[in-house]
Amino acid sequence: MVVLEYDNRMSAKRRLSATVDADLVAASHAAVEAGDAESVSSWVNDALRLKLEHDRRLKALDEFIAGYEAEHGEISSEEMSAAARRARERAVVVRGDRLPQETGQ
Repeated sequence: MVVLEYDNRMSAKRRLSATVDADLVAASHAAVEAGDAESVSSWVNDALRLKLEHDRRLKALDEFIAGYEAEHGEISSEEMSAAARRARERAVVVRGDRLPQETGQ
């Protein structure tokens, strides 16, 4: 990987050379052509920012669960199933119909 530094107006940027899956390269070009991204670089930058934020949230969630379990004990499979069931019962259908098992049929 080659990293070169340069200054782009007010934010510091670094040039990055990376090997990327062909379908992702095609998707980045399609986003630029559709006007959904200013450039491939900005599309990749946005993707990296989303990944960073996602990983930070997962780490925070992991720390929260570890703290909860340290205080209250390990969350059991039964508790997880009950929580998932309650979440499904409260869910709002945005598109389509509920599945037969969700309506009790």
